[in-house]
Amino acid sequence: MRGHLTEVAAPPRAEEAQWTKCPSCDAFVYHKRLRRNLGVCPECNYHFRIPVASRLEQLLDEDSFVDLSADLEPLDVIGFVDSKPYAQRIADAQRKTGRQEGIVYGTATVGGHPLVLAVMDFAFVGGSMGSAVGEGVTRAAELALERRIPLLVVCASGGARMQEGCVSLMQMAKTSAALARLHEEGVLVVCLLTDPTFGGVSASFATLGDVLIAEPNSYIGFAGPKVIEQTIRQQLPEGFQTSEFLLDHGMLDLVEPRENLQGVLRKLLQLHDLAGELPETEGAEPLSDPETVSRRPAWDIVQLARNIERPNTLEYVGYIFDEFVELAGDRLFEQDAAIVGGIGRLGDLAVAVIGHQKGHTTSEMMERNFGMPNPEGYRKGMRLMQHAARFGMPIVTFVDTPGAYPGLGAEARGQSIAIAESIMKMSRLPVPIVTVVTGEGGSGGALALAVADRVLMMENSYYSVITPEGCSTILFKDAAQAPRAAAALRITAADLLRLGIMDAVVPEPEGGAHIDPPSAAANLKTAVVACMRDLVRVAPDELVEQRYDRFRKFGAPGRQPTLPPIGESE
Repeated sequence: MRGHLTEVAAPPRAEEAQWTKCPSCDAFVYHKRLRRNLGVCPECNYHFRIPVASRLEQLLDEDSFVDLSADLEPLDVIGFVDSKPYAQRIADAQRKTGRQEGIVYGTATVGGHPLVLAVMDFAFVGGSMGSAVGEGVTRAAELALERRIPLLVVCASGGARMQEGCVSLMQMAKTSAALARLHEEGVLVVCLLTDPTFGGVSASFATLGDVLIAEPNSYIGFAGPKVIEQTIRQQLPEGFQTSEFLLDHGMLDLVEPRENLQGVLRKLLQLHDLAGELPETEGAEPLSDPETVSRRPAWDIVQLARNIERPNTLEYVGYIFDEFVELAGDRLFEQDAAIVGGIGRLGDLAVAVIGHQKGHTTSEMMERNFGMPNPEGYRKGMRLMQHAARFGMPIVTFVDTPGAYPGLGAEARGQSIAIAESIMKMSRLPVPIVTVVTGEGGSGGALALAVADRVLMMENSYYSVITPEGCSTILFKDAAQAPRAAAALRITAADLLRLGIMDAVVPEPEGGAHIDPPSAAANLKTAVVACMRDLVRVAPDELVEQRYDRFRKFGAPGRQPTLPPIGESE
């Protein structure tokens, strides 16, 4: 059941109002307890709608908000009348809420970080966007651009305000254009979507943030559920248009309970305000001489690279980075769990992190599709790469995949196009990129995250144009010849160093990275930091040119090293 209580944080007016009935679980909650719990039902975690004043109190540093919205006034531009004149409807809303309009904007701090924010008030004509709401969002965006500080927009709306006709419709273009200027100038925009966010608001500024966060079980969409049901004559599935539904379908970065919101905002603001030093490290130095790399049969290395206990991307992230906020979704179709990404802190430097993700059990591997991404995974990766470029963040990618997923849906949704675009975009990003092959480096599905300034691999990983099994079946006509194919393809760290495909090799503990993950991660951190120290000093234009030359040399006569034929016994 949907809740419609908008003033749960206000003190009760009478004895019978001391208790509030939760519309989700039917529990009666004492009003003061509900307020202490930030307007969240302590029995079922249902998030009530809360007044603007409560929202400001919960999100911002104490006494930091400076209200700049006093002169925002609604305009009765077409003299609209329904059950009452529009002017009368506005006057009623002003008396009910004590506000001139359905938005408040101003400046504040979160964790000491300055920002501009705009907060919509659903209690004012259903949070609908008319000229004054559009003006408030636009002024907030213009102020954020002028001061070059982040913009936070808290959204709650039924959509465009019909009583203002096409002037209301134009607010969609006006606010979207204002946010576009922030994107162009690299000013962070965070949108917090609360219940409900619909129509012209969801189809404009509300979903144009660099980071989209929603409260649990918030209803978010373009057309309302009743309109959809009446149009398609079908019953909608349970949970349709909830924030969790949108997260699963790639439309949101995060769904966070109200108690976490201030902390998440503080961390995001901090990570987008870092430009400090890289950390000191204690791991073993990376190897650049092929003769110093341990020699194992190629097939043995393939088995080690596939060992289900090998550390995966999120585990390496936990060891290497001081903080990390995972961001989800491709904004198009689906959240692909086979690729993870987000923003991490490496010392005092903010870094975008993207990588293939596997698991350690059968169920985890199935959840991650065995590390084989669909197009949505690559498009999520590209979105995070563009985010990094916009904010001048270096990028670290972790490669561990047998290859891109070869499925019907993947082909229908453009697997080849997604891989090609990722490769192309990486080649032109104006920020430092370091790639590490941590396990399997399978063909184009791996390369889509590996067009970097420095490409490294773990000592017991492999990188190949095709899996050994695929090669042996196609060229040797016998799947049992996979060990022979592995050797012939020259997929090991030592051979790839000789070919110039790899710039260095990260040493692993005896027996493999899974034997001692902390030591393996320490070595990996040392290698990544060493590469970054060199790259952060290089100008963006020069970085792009050097990256072009790095890949231009492969296969070029006179520039491409060659290896002697391998004997059958090897």
